[in-house]
This record gives sequence, structure tokens and C-alpha cells, in this order.
Amino acid sequence: MRARKKKIDGNSFLLMITIVLFAIMYVIGMIVFADKNFGKLQVFLNLFINNAGLIVAATGMTMVLITGGIDISVGSVIAMTCMLLAWMMEIKGMGAIPSLVIVLVIGLIFGLVQGFLIAYLKIQPFIVTLAGMFFARGMTAIISTEMISIKNSLFLSWANAKIYLPFGGTINRKGVMIYPYIYPSVVLAILTLIAFFVILKFTKFGRSVYAVGGNEQSALLMGLNVKRTKLKVYIVNGLLGAFAGFLFCLNTCAGFVEQAKGFEMEAIASAVIGGTLLTGGVGNVFGSLFGVLIKGTIETFITFQGTLSSWWTKITIAVLLAFFIILQSILAKKKQKK
Repeated sequence: MRARKKKIDGNSFLLMITIVLFAIMYVIGMIVFADKNFGKLQVFLNLFINNAGLIVAATGMTMVLITGGIDISVGSVIAMTCMLLAWMMEIKGMGAIPSLVIVLVIGLIFGLVQGFLIAYLKIQPFIVTLAGMFFARGMTAIISTEMISIKNSLFLSWANAKIYLPFGGTINRKGVMIYPYIYPSVVLAILTLIAFFVILKFTKFGRSVYAVGGNEQSALLMGLNVKRTKLKVYIVNGLLGAFAGFLFCLNTCAGFVEQAKGFEMEAIASAVIGGTLLTGGVGNVFGSLFGVLIKGTIETFITFQGTLSSWWTKITIAVLLAFFIILQSILAKKKQKK
């Protein structure tokens, strides 16, 4: 019982608060917007459909934050990925699969460069990723300043493929049973999340990530290669950033310069609201998932309400972010006193 209490009081406490907060918000939505069918399963599934790219980006961001780092280039990488996909398929006539492979490799190289500068040259992560943000956004504009719509048949088949669930159906006005659905992007996002949950929790690499973020000096004394661990984290994050861009592009089916602006802040906010400490050493990708769902629920509230500005989403997220940062600070001071 003491061990369980200690575990709950420690790393799991913020995660529990996030899950409870999401549950309360969703129940409130079901009550307030009962006449608009907020309680339908499809409304819940739309949270995943609309935020598949953010789920993957937040997964990568969680790993980076656990090491005590940060990456503010993710939104620009996603925009560059979308633009590259659109440009290669529509302007250069390349196939969807080769284009996807190329953008994933570019994302990996992007993460490798940033990781090398941070881990081996010891440049501050904020400075390195700030430069990365400007570079990726600038390259997006260099590729094309005009919006490029994707008309590739294979890519559109990926984007429009619906996976119907065999339960939760409702009968429409014509008497036809309509079953809820998701897109392949949701399946890919959830599988990515689960994979990295397993990696972080049950592998040597995952334990090294937490050790480096918890106390870098102690990690060195334990014989861990801190530089290599940080490099791997940023390489993986670069790859996940490009993959998140692909999932994001499945929703938009276009590339344009202003795409995914501020996306990196949404990923950071989702991770922090999900219980990841900005100081490193503590975090959980499932917590980040609930952070994404909270953001999606707020957007759904505003859509169903109909008269509020979409900017209220950012205001509400700012309030929640401030709340969780203050809570993190209180818990950290409490831990120091003990």
C-alpha cells in the first residue's frame, strides 16, 4: 500500500488529474449539448480523426521533454513535409510511396542534425530548434509560395478510406443504419503511441531517456552514454515529426506555407497537460494523448456552441497549461522538502 501510494503521489498524479479532467469535460459536453448529439460515438472518434498528426507529434515531443530538451521546429517540419509531398506528387509526378519514403528520410536527417548540435556540440535545444523552425518554414516557402492541392489517386485513397466499427451505429432519417468510422491515420497514430509507450517503459533505451532527463550527472555516473541517448531521441523525434506531417497531410490533402503554424506549441501543451515535466525525467505518452483529447474537446465545445471564436481554444489551453505548470512547480517543491 505504501509503495502504491508513493507511486500515485509521484509520477502518476498529474496523469490522473489529466484523465479526470478530460472525463469531466466530456461529460459536461454530453449534458450541455445533449440536443446536438454530443454523446454520439462518432463525435468522440472525431477527436482522434482531427488530431491524428498531433498525437504523433506529441509522442515525439514527450520523449524530447523527458530528456529535459525541447523542440519548437515541429510545426515547420510538418508544413515542409506537407509541401514536399504535394510538390513531389503533383509537380514532379512522383508516386505516393516514394514521396512518403523521401519525406521520412528528410525528417530523420533533420532530427540527426539537430540532435548532433544539441548532444555533441552542447548548443541549447531552444536555439537549435528555433533555427530549425526558421529553416523548415523557409524551405516550405522556397518549394512553393502557392498552395498545392494533392490529387494523387493512391494518396487520396489513403485519405478517404473509412474503417467502419461494427458497433455504436445509429439509424438516420431514411431508416438506414449508419456505423461510426475512423480513418487509417487514426490507426497509425494509435499504433505509434502504443509502440513508443512500450519502448519508453520496457526497453533499455526508454530507461536511459528517463535517466538522462532525471539527472544527467547521475546518468553519466551510471555509465550511460548521455550524448548518444539525446542524439537518438532527436533522430526519432525528427522521424515522428515527418510522420506526423504525413498524417496531417492526409487531413488537408494540400501543402501551403502557413500550414501547421503553432503546431509545436500545441504538442508541447498536450505533453505538459498530460503530466510531462518541463524539467525532464517524468512523462507518459498516454498522458500526452489525453492532453490532445482535452484540446480536441475544447474545439468541439466551441464548434457545437456556434457563436464563440476559435481563439477561445488557445485561451483555454493557455489557462490549463498555466495550471499544470504551477501544479508541477508545487509538486517539485514538495518533493525537495521530503
